[in-house]
Amino acid sequence: MYVVNFDQISARLKEISYGLSSCDIALLAHKVFAGVYDGLTTSQLDELAADTAAAMSCDHPDYATLAARIGVSKLQKNTKKSFSEMVYDMSKASLIANANRLDSEIIYDRDFQYDYFGFKTLERLYLLKVQGKVVERPQHMLMRVVVGIHKDDIDSAIKTYHWMSQRWFTHASPTLCNAGTPRPQLSSCFLICMKDDNMEGIYETLKECAVVSNSGGSIGVSVHNARATGSYISIVPMLRVFNDTARYIDEGGGKRSGTCQPYTSEPLLYTWSHGMLTSLSIWSSGRSMKRCQCKRRRGMFYALRVPDLSMERVKSYGEWSLFCPNEALGLADCLGEEFERLYTNYEREAGQLNKDIFETIYYHALKASSELAARYGVRDIQRKGLQPDMWNVTPSTRWDWYFRDMLSKNGRGTLF
Repeated sequence: MYVVNFDQISARLKEISYGLSSCDIALLAHKVFAGVYDGLTTSQLDELAADTAAAMSCDHPDYATLAARIGVSKLQKNTKKSFSEMVYDMSKASLIANANRLDSEIIYDRDFQYDYFGFKTLERLYLLKVQGKVVERPQHMLMRVVVGIHKDDIDSAIKTYHWMSQRWFTHASPTLCNAGTPRPQLSSCFLICMKDDNMEGIYETLKECAVVSNSGGSIGVSVHNARATGSYISIVPMLRVFNDTARYIDEGGGKRSGTCQPYTSEPLLYTWSHGMLTSLSIWSSGRSMKRCQCKRRRGMFYALRVPDLSMERVKSYGEWSLFCPNEALGLADCLGEEFERLYTNYEREAGQLNKDIFETIYYHALKASSELAARYGVRDIQRKGLQPDMWNVTPSTRWDWYFRDMLSKNGRGTLF
C-alpha cells in the first residue's frame, strides 16, 4: 500500500510549481495532506492536489496553472508516450512508415500550456477513452485530428499540428472529437429550414434536427414560416418540442447535451413577425421565474433578424407593423427594396382592414347604445360629446349613418 507523507507532497508540488512565485506551496501541501486517506493511490493523490490547487485559484491565477500542471502530469503518467502505440492500441492498425516521424514531431511539454479549465474540458469531452479511461494526451488528440484531416499528406499534417499545438487556431468540437476515428463526422454547424407550416412539416424538421444533433452537430433552425401566437399552429408550443428534443439528444454520443438555435431565415423571428413579442418574453430574464418557467426554452439560444427598414423606422420615430407569417406571404423570402415594397404594401392593406374593423365595431356599438338609451333613458352627462363621426375621422359609405339624428335625440346608454 502506498504511504503518503507531508514531505513527499511538498516536494512534488515544489518540483512542478516552477515560475509560479505567487503559490504558497506550504499552505497547499497542508491542505492536500489534510485530505489524504488510507488506500489513496498516486493518481488519486494527484487528483486531490489538482482539485485543491484549483479551489485556491480565487486567491491567485497561478494556482489554476499549477492545478493544470498536476493534472497533465497525472495524465502523462497513466498514458503511453508514443502516438503510434496509442493508435495501435485503439484500432489495432499501425501507422507503418510514418510512425517514427509523427512520434518525433510531438512536443509533449506543450500539454502544460493549458490552464486547468481548458485541460479538464479536454479530458472530459475530447480525449479518447477506453472503458471510461482516458488513453490519449492533448498532443495525441491534435496529431490524431491533423492526420485524420490530411491523411497521406504527412507534411501538411505536421505543419498543421504545430500550428494547433502552439494554439494559433483550433477546430470545432465535432472535428476534435471525431477526426481520425471510425466515424469521422467533422461538420459542426447546420442551418435547417422549417419544411412546412403544418404537423408533417414540423415533425419532419424535428427528426432532421435530432439526427444531426446525435451526430455531433449544432443546429440553427429557421422558423420564420411558423404561424404567430393565437393561430391554430403557433410558434411558442412548437419551440417547446424542439427544446425538449435538444435536451434529450446527446450531441456526439454523450459528449454534451444537444444544442439548438432557432433562427428566422438567416442569423428566432423577424421583427415584423406577430409572434416576436411572445417569443421575446420567453427568453427575457427580467420576468417572474414562476410565471415563465413553463414557457422558457433553456436548451435553446435565440436569434432575431432585423431588416434595415425596421431600424430606419426606429431612427425616424416611425410606426412599425407586425404580421402573422402565415398571412404576410413572401416577406421571409425577400430582401432589400423588394422586402420594403412588399412590407409597405402589406401595411397599407392592414391599415385599411383595421379601419374597416374599427368602423364596423364603432357603428354597431353606437347604434346599440342609442337604442338602449331610447328604451331605458340616459344620464345627462352622456347627452354631450356623442362623437358620431368617429373622433373627427370621416366615416366611409360602408354603413348608413342615418342615426346621427337618433343619437342627438336619444343620447347613449350605458353600453358606451
